Amino acid sequence: MIDFLSYFFIVIGIVFWFWGTIPLIGPRSVLFKLHSLSVSDTLGSMSILVGLLLRIPKEWPLLVLALLCLALWNTMLGYVLAYCSSGGEGK
Repeated sequence: MIDFLSYFFIVIGIVFWFWGTIPLIGPRSVLFKLHSLSVSDTLGSMSILVGLLLRIPKEWPLLVLALLCLALWNTMLGYVLAYCSSGGEGK
């Protein structure tokens, strides 16, 4: 059961990675494309890390640290890109 959940999270993460590349070919602005790419890459990478956490639980300190770093860094980057793509009209 743990192996199935692990593979499920890893596959979901890869799907998010590919899903994030689809908006790159659209007519939107570069910053909107980067924002959508960073959000989907963050979710995909976090899902893959959860899958790895289920596969190799003895490495939990490093994997949890990687999850926290992804959550903080990529979330902030996503907000900055979203703000820049809106032209700074959030005030």
